[in-house]
Amino acid sequence: MSKLVRPHGADQLKTLLLEGAERDAELARAASLPQIQISSREVGDLIMLGIGGFTPLDGFMGKADWQGICDSYTMANGLFWPIPITLSTDEATASTIADGDEIALIDSESGEVMATMAVTEKYRIDKAHECQTVFKTTDTAHPGVQMVMAQGDINLAGPVKVLSQGDFPTAFSDYMTPTETRTLFEEKGWNTVVAFQTRNPMHRSHEYLVKVAIETCDGVMIHSLLGKLKPGDIPADVRSNAIGTLIENHFVDDTVVQSGYPLDMRYAGPREALLHALFRQNYGCSHLIVGRDHAGVGDYYGPFDAHHIFDEIPEGALQTQPLKLDWTFWCYKCGSMASMRTCPHTGEDRLLLSGSKLRKMLSEGDEVPTEFSRPEVLKILREYYANIKEEDKVEVTLSGHSAR
Repeated sequence: MSKLVRPHGADQLKTLLLEGAERDAELARAASLPQIQISSREVGDLIMLGIGGFTPLDGFMGKADWQGICDSYTMANGLFWPIPITLSTDEATASTIADGDEIALIDSESGEVMATMAVTEKYRIDKAHECQTVFKTTDTAHPGVQMVMAQGDINLAGPVKVLSQGDFPTAFSDYMTPTETRTLFEEKGWNTVVAFQTRNPMHRSHEYLVKVAIETCDGVMIHSLLGKLKPGDIPADVRSNAIGTLIENHFVDDTVVQSGYPLDMRYAGPREALLHALFRQNYGCSHLIVGRDHAGVGDYYGPFDAHHIFDEIPEGALQTQPLKLDWTFWCYKCGSMASMRTCPHTGEDRLLLSGSKLRKMLSEGDEVPTEFSRPEVLKILREYYANIKEEDKVEVTLSGHSAR
């Protein structure tokens, strides 16, 4: 019997992805159904529904779930959930759909048929209310707020049958489903597994956080976001190469695995930290590293708001627990990486590290101290920045910041 944490709200993963003859039959049937175009964010959510990353959901949420999650982190059935998982369309399209209709969900970018859906409810939401409760702001400069405000005015709810994982399995060698990560952890004999969330290449501070986790658990999964980011963030294939090189050269064998997941960033700060913990539970992880400004952007959240929110949710809401780690940096007097809890020296002795600072230095061609990032990693990142267009370098310089 598995000693890994059980999936969220269920005894086993709930996978909605069809395969083989069943998929072929549903795909053929989808050709005769009304088509709804879905966004990149919705595609990522749909794939997570398919592979069991959003266990125990069976589809996109209705209004009672939306309201309960916004107001009290709770679905209509009482299950803890931190961010609504919804699907929207424009009013004209929604007017052609009735409760009980079946529709085909089409990736608006690739044109691929991603799923079929039985519509059980159509409803309007207060977008500003969702933004204020989930992102703690209605400022349209916030990329997550932009995403919600730009979506259609009518939400569609109902169970889905997922027909594709998009190009994630073929485009990213480190992409794994929750079934695959759980199998891998069990093969390795890992019971306690720490997830490290990242959308950046790993600098020395990230490396330090992962090594702290290795001291107390069986292993660490470095889990990279493979979906869309904001302008200026580094593409997934470059990050994967840099992280793989770091693991190969600076970690003990068989203590770390690298994997990726298909979501777009929401930049929801504390609420997204809760979602990260929830779906890492489905991936088999007992802990999630939560550092400074987890899933943040700009100055919308306090540096440790994502720590505090885990103390505000109901006890037992999640099996996966936060590994709360302090601000880390290189201390010249200590001669090593350290944190506010371990270093007695002053700010002038410390080199503060962040993904945004590293991106800015690289995009502007500045010299990067070896205390900031490993030479092998810097080589890969310099090659990337040497080949991107000048306008992309400007985006890097102007983009918001986050610790992850």
